[in-house]
Amino acid sequence: MSASVAASDKVGVTRAWVPWAWSGFLIAVLAFLVIYPTSMLLIGALTTTNPVVEGYKLADLSIGNFLTVAMNPNVAAALGNSLLACGGGTAVAVAIGLSFAWVVVRTNTPCKGLIASAGMLPLFVPPLVAGVAWSILGSPKTGLLNLFFSKAGIPLHFDLYTMPGMIFVFGIYYAPYVYMFTAAALRNMDPALEEAAEISGASATRTMATVTFPLIMPAILSGMLLSFIVMLGIYGIPAVLGAPANIPVLTTYIFALTAWSPPKYNTAAAVAVILMIVTGLLVFLQQRVIARRSYTTVAGKAFRPRSLNLGPWRFMTLGLAIVYLIVVVILPSIALLIAAFRKFLFIRDIPALFEVKQYGWQHFIKMFDNPLTITSIINSMKVGVITAAVGGILAFAIGYTVVRARVPGKRIIDVITTIPVAIPGLVIGVAYLWAWIGLPGGLYGTLWILALAFVARFIPDTVKALSTSLMQIHRELEEAAWICGRGTLSTIWSVVLPLARPGVVAAMTLLFILSIRELGSSLFLYSSGTMVMAVQLLGYYEGGNVGITAAFSLVQMVLLGVLISFTNWLTRSAAAPTVAAQTGGIARSG
Repeated sequence: MSASVAASDKVGVTRAWVPWAWSGFLIAVLAFLVIYPTSMLLIGALTTTNPVVEGYKLADLSIGNFLTVAMNPNVAAALGNSLLACGGGTAVAVAIGLSFAWVVVRTNTPCKGLIASAGMLPLFVPPLVAGVAWSILGSPKTGLLNLFFSKAGIPLHFDLYTMPGMIFVFGIYYAPYVYMFTAAALRNMDPALEEAAEISGASATRTMATVTFPLIMPAILSGMLLSFIVMLGIYGIPAVLGAPANIPVLTTYIFALTAWSPPKYNTAAAVAVILMIVTGLLVFLQQRVIARRSYTTVAGKAFRPRSLNLGPWRFMTLGLAIVYLIVVVILPSIALLIAAFRKFLFIRDIPALFEVKQYGWQHFIKMFDNPLTITSIINSMKVGVITAAVGGILAFAIGYTVVRARVPGKRIIDVITTIPVAIPGLVIGVAYLWAWIGLPGGLYGTLWILALAFVARFIPDTVKALSTSLMQIHRELEEAAWICGRGTLSTIWSVVLPLARPGVVAAMTLLFILSIRELGSSLFLYSSGTMVMAVQLLGYYEGGNVGITAAFSLVQMVLLGVLISFTNWLTRSAAAPTVAAQTGGIARSG
């Protein structure tokens, strides 16, 4: 009897250590992915040694690099340009996104499905492709829009190689972030609050300005913050539209520092830390603003969002949505098609635009004759698969631990997971550069370092998406399996994972797509043997061949379109067995 009790106590002690070991394992993995690179970035900013030649020397730490950066007028100019471009772009994004959300959710505008789709399409266009397309349309000398207006006798002239040009492109392509947040908030808001204002004599416009929008202020602030942070870390659009006019921003300035001879890695690290601090302060400020006010709008009783009758004005809102679709999708696509298939981009007049003999496949032939083109496509696919597999498994483990499990250290895991929200993609690239470039036999120069950087970059979004799916699964399903003698791993495999499969598939395919279009992190981590599509596209653009650049942009967009379509099909097929899996899970557990 005593022997069996001792054995039982030993098993109990062993099981008691399992949660601690699991939490320690996840914290170690996250420290490897997030804490170690950011720590090395800070060390790089505090030293004066070259990690490639001299390695790391922690004896000479100082704030000299930060003082140099603080006194450098070029850094101040880049910071000012970043804040101006991203702030202006955010204002445009809020105006467009909030308007679309109100039209779709709260009005009787026809074809609201078209408007909602138009509002989301820019999310699937890589920033560099957007910049290239609008450079073809809005170049001051050879822009297709300027050609059309000039030949048509319309006194309009576009020059997107300016600060307003960058603000315009930023705003129209990042409005979907604001739309997603505000549309959800408008659907969940009790219309009785607006009705009370109108009964008191307030007009529809005044009600919207004093009741509706103030009540969804958390959603507006969240959309603004996300848009601003994403814009702050974008390299492609400023590189295409800002560089020709000598308008540096922090991202282009950081890359320029590492491209100099000799590279100024320490200064680049210091500027990257500044960029990270700015985004972190924005996150903190947003949390403080939201915490000071109460925005409760959903009560216990049921309600339906009302639709405002716009009368004849509903056709105007539909027209504005169509104009947005033309500006964001149709015009850039036409520009890329013309530049990709036309032998020479010089067009003497509008009729010459339709001369069939001026079009051909020569740019595609030259593009695929370059072995780096095929290499970049294959490498992008490999990195995408690695990122999706590693990131998907890690995100599921973190999501289940934070949402469902009772283990110590959950708060620490959650906090470390959310840190990359405040770190732009380009800063992640610089951090991984510092973390691995000076270590012999390390990951630098391999596809794995790209994949790990992408996992760290997008882990907050993936965990959030998976956590939403996991929270929809009732705990009683797991409890039923435990009662029947199933262990934790068996329950996860046979009950939780099948029910969460649509969310898992969606998160992994999202990681795959994001890794293919990611440029900022790739700029500092690729090598000649690990060239990826985003960097190769930038190389074509900087080489000055607009035709090949447009052709490769189309190839990248077609691949993304196929992947997105496959994602939608895969998600639907994964969601179909959910009810059957749920029933089967209960039957097996009961």
